[in-house]
Amino acid sequence: MHSIVRNVVASYLRTLFYYLTFLSLLFVAIGLWRPWVMLWWEDISNRRKVIRVYGSVAVIFYALYWGMKFF
Repeated sequence: MHSIVRNVVASYLRTLFYYLTFLSLLFVAIGLWRPWVMLWWEDISNRRKVIRVYGSVAVIFYALYWGMKFF
């Protein structure tokens, strides 16, 4: 029973990381079009900051997605 619950939770987390990766990539696309929309809390919003913030988040979630497949 414990292994079934563990597999279900791992599956949900992997799916969550998958969706968060694509959501972050969508935010990168929006931020490249209008940087101030995605970085409204910053004083200076440029495209480099959008790529740095949301691109790194996308890479982290993608790595977690693939990391959960092997561990």
